[in-house]
Amino acid sequence: MGYGNKTLKECTVLLCVATILLLAESRRVKQPRCPASCTCTKDNALCENIRSVPHSFPPDVFSLSFLKSGFTQITGGSFLHSPALHLLLFTANTFDSIDEDAFLGLPHLEYLFIENNKIATISQYAFRGLKAVIHLELAWKAVGKVAWKAAGEVAWKAAGEVAWEAAGEVAWIAVGTVGINQLPLRDTLDNFCSWSSTKTLFPLRSLAYNNLSTLPKDVFKGMDALVKVDLKGNNLECDCKLKWLVEWMHTTNAMVDQILCSGPPLFQGKLINDLVPGSFDCITAEFASYQPLMFESISVESFTFGMDTFVVFAQPFTGTCSFLEWDHVETVFRTYDSIQSTSTVVCKPMVIDNQLFIFVAQLFGGSHIYKRDISANKFIKIQDIDILKIRKPNDIETFLIDGESFFVIADSSKAGYTTVYKWNGYGFYSHQSLHIWYRDTDVEYLEISGKPHLILASSSQRPVIYQWSKSLKQFDRRTDIPEMEDVYAVKHFKVKSDLFICLTRFIGDSKVMRWDGAMFKEVQTMPSRGSMVFQPVSIGNWQYAILGSDYSLTQVYQWDLKRGQFVHFQDLNIQAPRAFSVVSIDNREFLLASSFRGKTQIYEHIMIDLSNN
Repeated sequence: MGYGNKTLKECTVLLCVATILLLAESRRVKQPRCPASCTCTKDNALCENIRSVPHSFPPDVFSLSFLKSGFTQITGGSFLHSPALHLLLFTANTFDSIDEDAFLGLPHLEYLFIENNKIATISQYAFRGLKAVIHLELAWKAVGKVAWKAAGEVAWKAAGEVAWEAAGEVAWIAVGTVGINQLPLRDTLDNFCSWSSTKTLFPLRSLAYNNLSTLPKDVFKGMDALVKVDLKGNNLECDCKLKWLVEWMHTTNAMVDQILCSGPPLFQGKLINDLVPGSFDCITAEFASYQPLMFESISVESFTFGMDTFVVFAQPFTGTCSFLEWDHVETVFRTYDSIQSTSTVVCKPMVIDNQLFIFVAQLFGGSHIYKRDISANKFIKIQDIDILKIRKPNDIETFLIDGESFFVIADSSKAGYTTVYKWNGYGFYSHQSLHIWYRDTDVEYLEISGKPHLILASSSQRPVIYQWSKSLKQFDRRTDIPEMEDVYAVKHFKVKSDLFICLTRFIGDSKVMRWDGAMFKEVQTMPSRGSMVFQPVSIGNWQYAILGSDYSLTQVYQWDLKRGQFVHFQDLNIQAPRAFSVVSIDNREFLLASSFRGKTQIYEHIMIDLSNN
């Protein structure tokens, strides 16, 4: 009897435990995953080409971006599932209306960007409940549809029998006014010519009064007997697709009637007969994805040491300076060496008298200087950087003045000093502290009117320009750049003899400015959506500027000489980009892009001849 009571009690206890576990399991809420067609990091989400607003995101997402999506409206309560959002961005989508209470349930939303969509109507109460919004931008424009002509087969209209007209030994073929919408493939013409040759025809080719806008490349190739080509009455687009025709017209013995170009605007109304191959600008370029690297990074630098080219990435989470070299056989970048450190933010190389130095900036544990020991084939630490002055380094620049080597560290702490260091033949020693208490985030070395200058970007003041004094052998404060608060970084570039700077803002407008002889003046603004880098890069004769974004796609701009400003060139999908560097190897050009929250990316700059398409 006692044994039975004991067993009953044990069963009761087990049943209670099981009941508690089941209740706990039923109350456990499964964490939502990143929706399909979206890319999520710990706190950001980017959705592209989706058909509806997803209703499940990780709970810690505070920024959400939609690009090129296909939903037609934003309905009420679309974001009730994402109450932690601080930033919401819509760019290049197709929706045309925003319903009332569309953003209900977003008490923390501060930034709302709705740009380049097709909005026609917005409800009176669309933004009800957005009490925390501090930046609202509504900009839209209609994007019309592009109509492409189908390159279908040729439709021939019956127009009675073909009339043949004898003219001595020459017979002329009349093929005008037959309603050809698109020229047939070349073999169609070959068959036609073969058929006509049995009747001793064919010194003329008439394609007049049709609806031709272009001609397939080399369609007249092999037709050496041609003496005349009639193309009048067509609407030929004198673009790169017809460059081959201009080249052919300058080499053939056949006569081509006077033809007016119907487009593009540059050539509209001009005679195609007056054009030369050099009239066409058909060479363009593209940054094509080449090699992803399986690590995050915050800075990237390329350098040449000896006869070889290297790149070095600063990896903050692993505390590593990772060096890569080019594999000429496998044609990829491979691991070369590394420097282990702590919370690394910058790995800056400098070659002095055939010696390679690496300045390693760390957030914790002080910053250090390493030297490449060629005999031991490794990096050795040779010097610590004064921790009393450099507390929170954010950027390093190297430069030469009158043959002497310097580097400068921008310090972003409240009590730190942005400091210039000089090489004395044995080590680097403090040369000049520029100022304190300003929390500098970036420093840029450049020459203005042939004189060395530094520009400091700070979170607490406008960018400050310092000029080198030859007599004092140090930098003196010259001026600041007006109306440019909250600049995170400054980079410069030159177009011919003109000097420009790119000023990066995290939120707002990043700017391009030009030196006019006395001051930098604004040339152009670019919308910044979480931008930590706005970097100019030069590849051959191509000048680019790359505006990174933590919340959207990275924008690549190309300099237009005629306009004297940048035009949009390409989008790149890089998660939280922080720096870019260009490397030229084996007659190839590569763009290296550091990513703070994803894979570091390598792109190849490839040339494209539009006349071959």
